[in-house]
Amino acid sequence: MPSVPQIRIPATYMRGGTSKGVFFRLEDLPERARVPGKARDALLQRVIGSPDPYAKQIDGMGGATSSTSKTVIVSRSERAGHDVDYLFGQVAIDSDFVDWSGNCGNLSAAVGPFAIAAGLVDAAKVPRDGLATVRIWQENIGKTIVAHVPMTDGQVQETGDFELDGVTFPAAEVQLEFLDPADDGEEGGAMFPTGHLVDTLDVPGVGSFQATLINAGIPTIFLDAAALGYTGSELQEAINGDAAALARFETIRAHGAVKMGLIAHPDEAAKRQHTPKVAFVAPPAAYVASSGKQVAAEDIDLRVRAMSMGKLHHAMMGTAAVAIGTAAAIPGTLVNLAAGGGERGAVRFGHPSGTLRVGAEAARVDGQWVVTKAVMSRSARVLMEGSVRVPGDSF
Repeated sequence: MPSVPQIRIPATYMRGGTSKGVFFRLEDLPERARVPGKARDALLQRVIGSPDPYAKQIDGMGGATSSTSKTVIVSRSERAGHDVDYLFGQVAIDSDFVDWSGNCGNLSAAVGPFAIAAGLVDAAKVPRDGLATVRIWQENIGKTIVAHVPMTDGQVQETGDFELDGVTFPAAEVQLEFLDPADDGEEGGAMFPTGHLVDTLDVPGVGSFQATLINAGIPTIFLDAAALGYTGSELQEAINGDAAALARFETIRAHGAVKMGLIAHPDEAAKRQHTPKVAFVAPPAAYVASSGKQVAAEDIDLRVRAMSMGKLHHAMMGTAAVAIGTAAAIPGTLVNLAAGGGERGAVRFGHPSGTLRVGAEAARVDGQWVVTKAVMSRSARVLMEGSVRVPGDSF
């Protein structure tokens, strides 16, 4: 059998927030993979090492978790008022597909630094020292993200003393603004697709639950922890080692997606693993994070645990944090009630790895809630740069 040589593709392996992914400039991809389709999906799967029935991604760059099975494509933007376009692909680990239905809020923190280093941002807009403001068009969801990237001596500053729970080492802070984070009605309706702050979600074979269904940052189904039989202080092993619990969450997710108008039938959820997310909330209480860190009740407004790609996330997805901040800002949602109710411009929540603060600007306009911006800080760092290699016949 004749051998097929591998090809080299320039790439950068980066951490953004509590996620890692392989970053590409659009222009560096093979021509047939620069447009949506089977070739692009197959290439990114091969880079990451999927689909892998062993669920280890040994033969690729992936880390066999939802947080490390990610790809990003960045290009100069032709859209007015934007510097770059950012496309995110969530690569399934053991299944044959790439989910393009949502954004990755964590890797959003790495887009600005990558774009500057890759020469995709006009040099005149990048100060030698201080903060570079990079306006990013998030293609998956059609939204604007503004990244404030620290610069030192003409280079992106990556080291610093900003600490992010879920990331072992400190780094430089990257401030992110998610503008108009709620859905604009193009998919699944408005910010609250059912028109209600709280719905009754009937899940055949599982039960009926009070739920806040929100499109902000990423479509999310918020549930009450106690109604599910949880405390809200669970760590990964409490959920991910329970096959029945995982199946129940997936069934809830599928029926919630139908109610949100994201899919027509629950069976379609299998091909849409990235969205919607399912999260459960509880009032503040002390607990021990996965690192052994003590989280005091007085240091948080509520506790939140979220599912990602069928597993409990080790920290919190950045886009889900936007959903949390948005829902917390609106009186009457389950998130807001868990945080004590009332109007609030920011919330600090406890997650399995520690705590995170996210702010949101909400107001009532013509009787409807509108959120103009959600704000949070993450960090990002280049882990490796050069080229990835894939067999030439793999895509």
